[in-house]
Amino acid sequence: MNPLDYVVPHFEVIRNFDRCTNCRACERQCANDAHFFDPKTQTMQCDDSKCVNCQRCVCTCPTHALKIVENDASFRRNANWSGEAITEIYKQASSGGVLLSSMGNPTSNPVYWDRLLINASQVTNPSIDPLREPMETRVFLGKKPSETVRNPDGTLNTDLPPQLELETPVMFSAMSYGSISYNAHESLARASRELGVFYNTGEGGLHEDFYKYGANTIVQVASGRFGVHEDYLNVGAAIEIKMGQGAKPGIGGHLPGAKIVGDVSRTRMIPEGSDAISPAPHHDVYSIEDLRQLVFSLKEATRYQKPIIVKVAAVHNIAAIASGVARSGADIIALDGYRGGTGAAPTRIRDNVGIPIELALAAVDKRLRDEGIRNNVSIVVGGSIRNSADVVKAIALGADACYIGTAALLALGCRLCRTCSSGKCNWGIATQRPELVKRLNPDIGCKRLVNLLTAWRREIMELMGGMGINSIEALRGNRLMLRGVNLNEKELEILGVLHAGE
Repeated sequence: MNPLDYVVPHFEVIRNFDRCTNCRACERQCANDAHFFDPKTQTMQCDDSKCVNCQRCVCTCPTHALKIVENDASFRRNANWSGEAITEIYKQASSGGVLLSSMGNPTSNPVYWDRLLINASQVTNPSIDPLREPMETRVFLGKKPSETVRNPDGTLNTDLPPQLELETPVMFSAMSYGSISYNAHESLARASRELGVFYNTGEGGLHEDFYKYGANTIVQVASGRFGVHEDYLNVGAAIEIKMGQGAKPGIGGHLPGAKIVGDVSRTRMIPEGSDAISPAPHHDVYSIEDLRQLVFSLKEATRYQKPIIVKVAAVHNIAAIASGVARSGADIIALDGYRGGTGAAPTRIRDNVGIPIELALAAVDKRLRDEGIRNNVSIVVGGSIRNSADVVKAIALGADACYIGTAALLALGCRLCRTCSSGKCNWGIATQRPELVKRLNPDIGCKRLVNLLTAWRREIMELMGGMGINSIEALRGNRLMLRGVNLNEKELEILGVLHAGE
């Protein structure tokens, strides 16, 4: 090997040989072939260069003989040239390739959720006990009337355009069949039905086995149109047009041919082994007028029975873009912030393009309200929603509901090792290898997802109760319930919140 190409392994596997029984469980569990048995020494050994720190071996070792630590061999300290920056240059000088990364932006830019605090009621505005008093977490996504309309006989006209009804203001975001496994999709679909929420197919079509979950499914139409046909459009509860995503604004999708096998190939309607490449733009959408034509084409195809979502990445002019989308005929806007996860994105795009979802959401909600068209659309936001407090803060900033992706995968067992594109997910999530897929039991996966959102729902009710608010509708856009800390005046202005103490 050329010494110029050598990069110190990121992780080091530490084995306690006093505990190790040479059972070889670690060898069987590691899809990366990091562990092996040395017949000369009659001991288990490890090739640290193959370890991705997925923690599978650590979790399954019967004698707890393993741990994984970051390798402390380092380059000379340099405030400008970090070890990661140097390593990336070595990799590109060796390969000439674009760097790919998975699972969201890890940079140290501000997480604004952590700089927003929730207000609470004290004395004059009593709090509400969610255990003893009614608390409404149900939301409806879709166009709403801007004013009360009455029938000729004086009764209220309650006819509404198609709506999505959610028992909790949280949905599972777009993750395509192919990028994640059959068992992962089944877990998401079953949990959505049990919870009374929705999951999103992503741009890979919908496996025929999951049509029975159509009432809780959002089907996606991306630029590649993979798996899109009449039955697919009509089986879902809503249709999402993917114009962009937070992890890679302005970039199309790419699923390597190695993952286009068997049912993935049939579902996407492309040959086995061929790369599934979605172009960066929709080649029939170059203006809001073009988008409007696509929106109404999909409404025509589904007899105006389903809400149409338009998903866009959070970028610098997102408020103006959202205004156009709201006028295009779309029923729901999905905003995806730059910390959003993905199976693979160009590292430079992931870490440097887009803006935080908190600032994008606040700007969009204000623009639509200022223009008097906020009720034209519902707003769903995603891009690193990590817990129930993030959900509450997002709704107070103007969202109607939230998408979660990475949080859902973590509930299924993901360890955030960021090697999704390799197809060697040891937890059976981001893989199509049968021996790995079976490691994720859909019964257990469904239960864990149900547990997660059940816990979040309870916490949301407790948080709202502490604010003296008894419904999501009363919380939406109620920025008086938020206070900022460690924020400058411009950030407070864009977020539309007061500083703590005011």
